[in-house]
Amino acid sequence: MKNISILINSMAGGGAERVVSILLEEFRINYNVTLVVMGSESSHFLPKNINIRYLNKQSSSKNSIMKLIELPILAYKYKSFCKLNKIDKSFSLLSRSNYINILSKVLFRNKAKTIVSERGTPSMYYGYNNLQSKINKFLIKLLYPLADLIITNSCGNKNDLIKNFNIKKNIISIPNPINIKMIEKFASENVDFNNDKFTFVTIGRLDQGKNHELMIDALAEINLKDVQLIIIGEGELMTHLKEKVSRLKMQDKVSLFGFDSNPYKYLSKSDCFVFTSNYEGFPNVLVEALACELPVISTDCLSGPREILAPNTNINLQEKNNVEYSKYGILIPVKDKVNLKKAMKSIIENENMRTEYVNKAKIRAFDFEKGDIITKYIEAIEA
Repeated sequence: MKNISILINSMAGGGAERVVSILLEEFRINYNVTLVVMGSESSHFLPKNINIRYLNKQSSSKNSIMKLIELPILAYKYKSFCKLNKIDKSFSLLSRSNYINILSKVLFRNKAKTIVSERGTPSMYYGYNNLQSKINKFLIKLLYPLADLIITNSCGNKNDLIKNFNIKKNIISIPNPINIKMIEKFASENVDFNNDKFTFVTIGRLDQGKNHELMIDALAEINLKDVQLIIIGEGELMTHLKEKVSRLKMQDKVSLFGFDSNPYKYLSKSDCFVFTSNYEGFPNVLVEALACELPVISTDCLSGPREILAPNTNINLQEKNNVEYSKYGILIPVKDKVNLKKAMKSIIENENMRTEYVNKAKIRAFDFEKGDIITKYIEAIEA
């Protein structure tokens, strides 16, 4: 059997980490697999008996300059690990791990095939006029073309790298896999919240990009008593969002539950999933919501939501003015409170539409079931 390593920043939680858990389980049928992480945080979704190695167990809460200085050091450590363990294929996810993976090849002659996975839309994710964004955009332009293969998780990501980072070869798109049986198992766990109300639920890191304020503002203008919003996630805006909820006197309508390693139990007991990101890569949580048979309202951000909810439309188009009732979910313009409020009210009031979306949800989710997608990954890795 060939040896493959999967390199990621940490396994503390999130969409990429849940994808890694699936890849670890499935890859070990064809490979000797080692998970390599920078931090020591872990997830209970990890398969049993996985071989884990740590490049750096120190805290990841360092400034961008320190993280930049560390890159060649970690790349050398990683190359040494690959040489010692005779790694044939080196697969990495998320920007920092991708830089380390490529630098281990370029600076230190790591002989393993170097495969990097881009999970976001870099031109938007690093679209701020600050040092961190400038460094990351420079590193992507410099390093990504040197990888043996780039796998994006959506066509939108692929187009972004081609158009904005001048990456012209060795780039393909494979969507994220999901494990529906695992989702069903964890979805059956009990939760402690009042689901007598019509419940909107969302899951994601509490940062500016996810734009949770938009859904809070929209809900504040929906004059209905028995409606609530549950927000699952943690991040730098937790205190700010709690203060906003308090200021608007919405404590009985909005609950911030923090991070939970099992988000599926909330999805399965809610009425509608709402998603207000300004930009994405491939939002796993939309597919996971569909797997839990939820209607979905999402911003039509780049990239991912349109590919998931309106697969027969032009992925390069974005809804700019209206609510789009697409085949598998509802799309609204980015940062548009008026149309979000309209979509939320329509899903509350129109039971027939809700039922239609519920009936289609799991059918669409099965398009992302792990079997065929893992086959595509292995074919790409071995090409």
